[in-house]
Amino acid sequence: MPEAYIYLEGRLIRTDREADALRYGIAFHWSRLDWAFPDPLMKAEFEARGYWKKAVPTGVKVDRAGGYYVCVPRLAPGIPATMNRVFLRNGKPMLEAFPSWAWNQPESPMTLHSVQGFEIDESDRIWLLDQGKIAFEPSPSGSQKLLVWDLNVRRMIDVIPIPDEVAPPRTSFLNDLVVDNRNGFVYITDSGQGWLDHPVRGGIIVYDMKKRAFRRVLDRQFSTQNVPGFQFAIDDKPVTLRGGADGIALSADRSTLYYCPLTARNLYAIDTACLRDFRLPPEQIAGAVQAIGSKRTATDGMHADAEGNVYYTMLEGKGIGRYVPGSDTFAELVSDDRMLWVDGVAFDQRGAMLFNSNRLHEIMGGGEIDWTYPYNFVVWKAFIGPGAKSYLYGG
Repeated sequence: MPEAYIYLEGRLIRTDREADALRYGIAFHWSRLDWAFPDPLMKAEFEARGYWKKAVPTGVKVDRAGGYYVCVPRLAPGIPATMNRVFLRNGKPMLEAFPSWAWNQPESPMTLHSVQGFEIDESDRIWLLDQGKIAFEPSPSGSQKLLVWDLNVRRMIDVIPIPDEVAPPRTSFLNDLVVDNRNGFVYITDSGQGWLDHPVRGGIIVYDMKKRAFRRVLDRQFSTQNVPGFQFAIDDKPVTLRGGADGIALSADRSTLYYCPLTARNLYAIDTACLRDFRLPPEQIAGAVQAIGSKRTATDGMHADAEGNVYYTMLEGKGIGRYVPGSDTFAELVSDDRMLWVDGVAFDQRGAMLFNSNRLHEIMGGGEIDWTYPYNFVVWKAFIGPGAKSYLYGG
């Protein structure tokens, strides 16, 4: 077979079967995040108040030109920019606000408040899911929304508010999304832990692009809820975070939506035809849910490839697993002791899967962090195969 190579950590690495043990590596890593601030006073306040201690990257994507983007939700006050582009300064990865610093100032419902998940579609448009929530306070009216930035024309082409009755401002925690341009729908997971001292209220939100209409389904249904009393640990350290519907993936033929709660181990699926028909009653949609089986790990992010395989983060296993629908098998794909709380998953255009680890359970759970450790935040790159691509390019 022909040899293939990939750049990882500045080295040219073979990725054929003979070099299988070297098929993953680090694209970027940080001990802590840092921004290219436009104002020295802004940087001074960021440092003096220690805002960087709660700045956690939760998702990573790459555009067609190879540009990297990460979102940093405002889980605490003082996050400079919630949506960012990665660039190198003297060999060090830095963040700059995307699409601009002005867009990242949460001064009106229209601008970016807190992005937990985003997608870059096959037309090179970035779909931003703004949960509107800062430091777990109720989302201001109109701040929960979808925004679409077109990288081709470099402008915001749409801002779509999500109605409060679809995403309750107090309890909603809009987590992640997948985009189906072929049928004209977007599917969103609401983890429902937006009120930390309140029971979880998980659900799935469906957006019809043509009708510009939203619908909430599977609200507090067992498949979108956390399992009562569920506990898990990473490196024998109990995790206190909890949440409902979190990971989400869309099959390459757009016929099946996969999802999973955060504090549970099962993978669930539903026929998207049920979700696209807004006339179907809630009980009929609930009856269409399929319990696929146990991943044997709690999971945060998921993503499907163009062949229909579903990749899921292994929080307990510290890595990435893969579900193959045709064979109904779950298997570990890659694992590393530095992969603490693997979060977002995506693909580039060169056969590699991207994912990031961020120690979220320790940072938000009050754990002691060594801020000199160089691998607190990592963007990983694993070569899957020369033709491997996102679900967006399949079917």
